[in-house]
Amino acid sequence: MEVRPYHSVRLAKDLCKGCTNCLKHCPTEAIRVRGGRAHILDTHCIDCGECIRVCENHAKVAVTDPLSMIKEFKYAIALPAPTLYGQFRGLQNPEYVIEALRCVGFADVYEVARGADVVTRAIREKLKQPDLPKPLISSACPAVVRLIQVRFPDLLDNVVDIRQPMEVAAHIAKAEFIKKNNCSPEEVGCFFITPCPAKMTAIRRPLGQKKSDVDGAISILEIYGQLLPFVEKMMNDPSYCPATKYGVAWSTSDGEANAVCPENSLSVDGINNVIRVLEEVENYKLTDLTYFEGNACLGGCVGGPLTFENNYVAKNTIRQMVKQMPDIHPDRDVPTSILNKYPMKNDAEILPRDAIKLDDNMAEAMKKMNRMNEIIERLPGYDCGSCGSPTCRSFAEDIVRGYCTEMDCIHNMRDKLKVMAQQMLELAQSERT
Repeated sequence: MEVRPYHSVRLAKDLCKGCTNCLKHCPTEAIRVRGGRAHILDTHCIDCGECIRVCENHAKVAVTDPLSMIKEFKYAIALPAPTLYGQFRGLQNPEYVIEALRCVGFADVYEVARGADVVTRAIREKLKQPDLPKPLISSACPAVVRLIQVRFPDLLDNVVDIRQPMEVAAHIAKAEFIKKNNCSPEEVGCFFITPCPAKMTAIRRPLGQKKSDVDGAISILEIYGQLLPFVEKMMNDPSYCPATKYGVAWSTSDGEANAVCPENSLSVDGINNVIRVLEEVENYKLTDLTYFEGNACLGGCVGGPLTFENNYVAKNTIRQMVKQMPDIHPDRDVPTSILNKYPMKNDAEILPRDAIKLDDNMAEAMKKMNRMNEIIERLPGYDCGSCGSPTCRSFAEDIVRGYCTEMDCIHNMRDKLKVMAQQMLELAQSERT
């Protein structure tokens, strides 16, 4: 039985005005405007959140879990993304945020930055293997991985088969908490404090894993206001085992690449910038690179659409904090025993998504492709979006799929109306004579 796609990014129908702003900014052409409002195509959407950023009517929203969901478990563990630290201006020590999470109801806290340290070590061990595809592509940003599924399926073999820091952190946090407190796994829930909707989707529909170890995702926007009163009052926790500066820096662009492969890597942020570089990778123009870090959000995770602070301010806060932390690399801080003790590699294959398949039958698909090309030849090529499709090519595809007709193109309609008007004029003149 085929699993129905899950998406955190949703449309608030009552707020949509039917403008084409989101239509033109979606990197995978996943939005159409029909009947006066937008529609999101499940097969194309990668939950990057670009439509959330650009919608002036706030008609695009991200569905995440409420903080109250932690009450469904006897013990709830917070998994704060390092981006969370960047939301508090002038923060010098992440311990205050960690203790504040306990104050709002979490039984324990495990830093995703610590998970990033472990993943850093695991990837660096992976890079020692011979005959790896070049460049090896980071799997940390689920929006980028889903982009590759949809638009660059030939590059899936380049995606590193190491689990995301969020997943590694969740697995270790649960295992250590259960052992320490002698409780059952069913009593423990792990909740990621997320800066973006893509992570929520990755929990509900995991990438590279049969089942996520994370039980829910709570938006930074939701929890920020409740944490703020506690942060400045916190005292140091003597039992706190901090992540390294390298793990914390994963929240910003370049952070992962600098930790994993500073010698020969490339870091790109912003989904459209990532697309341009992946096109070069697909065309074998960057085979000299060893590692590629792609971030869907500008600035890295600090630029996520579910964050509170300005991404540049948050990035600077992280940068200042990292400066004060000891310069201990995960190679020294993460023992090999951890890599052997906990699952590091994916246990499920990441497969292409048939977003552009026109028909299950190959012969019918070829017929539709030929018809689509014929329609494209008749279209003006303006890519104006007035028809409700983002480009003339996607409009032709929508026609072939039966979603609309050529008359929905206002330019073609205008030309036909001109011809009809001229014909009526000629007919009227002929009747007078």
